[in-house]
Amino acid sequence: MAEPSPGAPPCERPPESRLDSWKEIAAHLHRDVTTVQRWEKREGMPVHRHLHDRMGSVYAFSSELDAWLQSRRLRLDEEETEREATPPVLESDGEPKETRRARRWLVLAAVALLVILSLAYVLARRRAGAPTQPKIGSLAVLPLKNLSGDPTQDYLADGMTEALIGRLSGIHDLRVTSRTSVMRFKDTQLSAPEIAKTLGVDALVEGSVMREGSRIRVHAQLIRAATDEHFWSESYDRELRDALTLESDVAESIAGKVKVTVTGEEHERLKAARSVSPEVYESYLRGRFALNKGNTRADIDEAIRYFEETTNRDPTFAPAYVGLAEAFGEVGTVFVGAPPEQARTKVVSAARKALELDPDLPEAHALLAAMHQEHWEWAESEAEYKQALDLNPNDASAHNGFARWLACQGRTEEGLTWVRRGRELDPIAVSGSQVSWILFLAHRYDEAERELRSALAIRPDDAGDLWFLGFMLIANGQPDQAIPPLEKALSVSSRSPGVIGVLVRAYAHAGRRADALRLLAELKKRKQTGYIPAAAFVNAYLGLDEKEQAFAALEEAFEEHSNILQWIKVHPYFDPIRDDPRFKDLLRRVGLS
Repeated sequence: MAEPSPGAPPCERPPESRLDSWKEIAAHLHRDVTTVQRWEKREGMPVHRHLHDRMGSVYAFSSELDAWLQSRRLRLDEEETEREATPPVLESDGEPKETRRARRWLVLAAVALLVILSLAYVLARRRAGAPTQPKIGSLAVLPLKNLSGDPTQDYLADGMTEALIGRLSGIHDLRVTSRTSVMRFKDTQLSAPEIAKTLGVDALVEGSVMREGSRIRVHAQLIRAATDEHFWSESYDRELRDALTLESDVAESIAGKVKVTVTGEEHERLKAARSVSPEVYESYLRGRFALNKGNTRADIDEAIRYFEETTNRDPTFAPAYVGLAEAFGEVGTVFVGAPPEQARTKVVSAARKALELDPDLPEAHALLAAMHQEHWEWAESEAEYKQALDLNPNDASAHNGFARWLACQGRTEEGLTWVRRGRELDPIAVSGSQVSWILFLAHRYDEAERELRSALAIRPDDAGDLWFLGFMLIANGQPDQAIPPLEKALSVSSRSPGVIGVLVRAYAHAGRRADALRLLAELKKRKQTGYIPAAAFVNAYLGLDEKEQAFAALEEAFEEHSNILQWIKVHPYFDPIRDDPRFKDLLRRVGLS
């Protein structure tokens, strides 16, 4: 089926699926009204109220109830039995009715008073020694379920999930698991305690999203990990133009229920919202959906198209400029092979525009930090990383970025501490490859290899991890073992020039010079018709021990501000030429001597 245009509403829900009273809800669930009202309070059953919010003025949707009931079936199989009415006590004829009634009430009042006093004493004793519920210091927002019945609306549920994570991540008193780690639990069959144990969190947020025409409905609930207790549940119904306000309301409610400390500034950022047209919001979420896939150049180009469409429709919508900056940053990597300066100019422009509209966007500060680092503007880069981490202490990618900045300065042990903190927040985004890269720069090759082997056990066809493994094995004196993963990386990366440069080194060190020269010739031929990163030639010539050509390639790398020169102070591949005066001069010009 063809995907609808971004602005097209999904099909309307059949009217018979709406249940407009407690009686209809109870009939649908084959229970009595008292039971379903108890379920709503105790188990977070998705029931909605009209604006005047009278107890009897409720409605629900059968699809939401069915999905909720399926997830709770084991808990609700045992129904409470109806209380049987106590038969009345017959009065004797020997005493006036009024006297008997008065004496009975006096006795009952005395008994009640004794019971109350006894209970108060027992509760006071218990309260003095009873353990309190442990504080919730960490949580994960699980992927919200798309209950629209239309898989093409997944982008909406994923976008709302990411937005909630982003808002809650700005609270210093709360550790929030990042998006990439929670998304692997989409449609999982694992129980809440199992997921919480895997992620190492105290609580989970789960819920659903449903869109009907111009309206959006979100149901969310909080689950205490240790006991599987559902201790808060709420539904929110808004117009799509108020989606940002909805995100703010849900995040504020969650922060209040987990009882974390929220500073004044954090509260202001938490509740910040504005109205946005449905078309703008949808095109933005579609851009994020494409960028988060990010498997191919086509995914990145699709994301850029959606983000540009968003900014054209609303030039004041700051998050779209952050998305553009992230996408342009991906284009400038060695795998894609676009000229880095061309991509960086677009990244900086988009990130600065985002901060002009909203100075408190941590992602924009982190992107600017990375650009300053690639331009060897070290002080400015450090300041931007610290600003990003202050605004969002749960940003795993900012932890990783600052770890790389520290490694560039030669502070690899500090870098390892920061990257491992980032991995605690997001074990998927900050994977073994990021940790292994800093271990590689620290010349700890065996540990780096173990990290990469673990990552490849999960993603055996990841071109970046295969490429890094080749780096490690060559540095550790194992070029023969480096060749198979590098050849595989070459095949799955559409013959990336970055991979070719390292494979030339592997062939040369393994004694296969003819194969190395054949690949070098391929790089030279491709350079005649298009851009090839200078770093590919740097790695190739260093591997072939052709120092003059290597220094010529390093000068080209300097002119284009190649990414490889960030690592010049610590990169093991430069060890054979560190004593050369030309290298020492290059180190000074990059600002790292």
